[in-house]
Amino acid sequence: MALPACAVRAFEPPRQPERGAPARTTCPRRHSRVEAELAASRPGSVAASVRADPPRGVSHGFHSRPLLDKPRKASSSLAGAACAPLFALLSRGRRRRMHVLRRRWDLGSLCRVLLTRGLAALGHSLKHVLGAIFSKIFGPLASVGNMDEKSNKLLLALVMLFLFAVIVLQYVCPGTECQLLRLQAFSSPVRDPYRSEDESSARFVPRYNFTRGDLLRKVDFDIKGDDLIVFLHIQKTGGTTFGRHLVRNIQLEQPCECRVGQKKCTCHRPGKRETWLFSRFSTGWSCGLHADWTELTSCVPSVVDGKRDARLRPSRWRIFQILDAARNFHYITILRDPVSRYLSEWRHVQRGATWKASLHVCDGRPPTSEELPSCYTGDDWSGCPLKEFMDCPYNLANNRQVRMLSDLTLVGCYNLSVMPEKQRNKVLLESAKSNLKHMAFFGLTEFQRKTQYLFEKTFNMNFISPFTQYNTTRASSVEINEEIQKRIEGLNFLDMELYSYAKDLFLQRYQFMRQKEHQEARRKRQEQRKFLKGRLLQTHFQSQGQGQSQNPNQNQSQNPNPNANQNLTQNLTQNLMQNLTQSSRQKENQESLKQNSGKEQNGNTSNGTNDYIGSVEKWR
Repeated sequence: MALPACAVRAFEPPRQPERGAPARTTCPRRHSRVEAELAASRPGSVAASVRADPPRGVSHGFHSRPLLDKPRKASSSLAGAACAPLFALLSRGRRRRMHVLRRRWDLGSLCRVLLTRGLAALGHSLKHVLGAIFSKIFGPLASVGNMDEKSNKLLLALVMLFLFAVIVLQYVCPGTECQLLRLQAFSSPVRDPYRSEDESSARFVPRYNFTRGDLLRKVDFDIKGDDLIVFLHIQKTGGTTFGRHLVRNIQLEQPCECRVGQKKCTCHRPGKRETWLFSRFSTGWSCGLHADWTELTSCVPSVVDGKRDARLRPSRWRIFQILDAARNFHYITILRDPVSRYLSEWRHVQRGATWKASLHVCDGRPPTSEELPSCYTGDDWSGCPLKEFMDCPYNLANNRQVRMLSDLTLVGCYNLSVMPEKQRNKVLLESAKSNLKHMAFFGLTEFQRKTQYLFEKTFNMNFISPFTQYNTTRASSVEINEEIQKRIEGLNFLDMELYSYAKDLFLQRYQFMRQKEHQEARRKRQEQRKFLKGRLLQTHFQSQGQGQSQNPNQNQSQNPNPNANQNLTQNLTQNLMQNLTQSSRQKENQESLKQNSGKEQNGNTSNGTNDYIGSVEKWR
């Protein structure tokens, strides 16, 4: 049986190279692994004696592999021996294509090689770029004296100066706080500091109708006289922060003296040993811990008059007392969202706060234990859960802001049997709204910048540093579901209605004061324009009078009609007024104004007119 020509050629002995032909090398780039295995399988062949590693001095190429791999397993060697005749049946070009196709599937090694070579090329190019930059910068220094000792010292001094400037810049402008380093400071206009503190728009739809007297709050506070600011501090409304602003952050002729380690500061009037501020940080808790409106209006006059040990005045003198307080005492307070304030007070009670020192004096006496029972039996209520805090019916945290701002004598103080509960709640709410509306000032914890603005406009006192809006508090860290939130709102339904009323009044006052400020600025500009116009007319009349005094006969011969000068003056005045109005609207430059005025006055424009026009342009 005859074998095919390809099979016969496979079993033939290797052909010897012809004489003069170049010897075949053992380079791994020329031989595939299959050819090496076939050559090694033939006994006595030259390829069998070739080492597995390439010769010394020959490196592996991009796709090069050693001729002989490590010893394989028996199964792999048998498979290779079985596949060798099959590869031998193929032509050399076909075997080379199969080997290239096998190489292409080795993507991991290909990616590694590409990444290594790419990084090396990138580093090389970066090195050349940096070298060119440094040669451009320090080339003149290197060319002078061929970088002698003086040039080296100069270069070292420049480098040290640069490092010192960087360090100083980090201390002066740490992080992104430096306004000079912000691009927005140059590209965008200055943002209104009083806008959208609670992520709401500055404009809102009012719900209540207030009169001008309710919105206008401007107290002629005389710090050198007998006026006194009384701060009504409600628990967990941010009153501690606001109280510190009052004693540490106001620009005064005689600032408050605050010593280290002492909570109270000395706030005296200029030239007197009397205080102008009645608050926790100036006079202490003189009327009891967190005294409410009922206690303060009864206690403050006695404390100010020096009658600390005297009994409080009876309730029948309250009307006269309120009238006296309205003349000299200006009450202020801070309110907060009821749900946040309630949760904050619960967290404060959990840490051991009790406010046992509160007197709760009403109508000349404190409440009895039957009228105001305690919610806990031990020393404090620390560690109480939120459910237990809400379940106590005598908890003063419920509707605390309404109780602190209302006149409790109208409902029998803490005696709940005087009137029905529904009527009592209505009286308390209306009293709190009335007292809040007639206070000299009140602020909201959620609007710190607006609170600062209204206080400054009300008392004509400026703060040194602006207030900071804290959006993350202990109350905000408490996670409650919708059911608990609705229950808290139900327990504080009077505070919810009072806060809605207070927020509407607060924002309306803020808008009213901003509009009033803009109107005053516009009025000042109009007054300045009138003053400049009057100065223009005065200058024109003076120049005309001087001309008539110098040439009286000539003026009489030219103007035989006595009313001609008056008509001419009126026409000239009207033309000047019209020119000034057009110039202010169209914002023309100084040269066009001079030309128009010169044309309309037929070349008789005085030097005073030109000076006036120049002053108008300078003012604009």
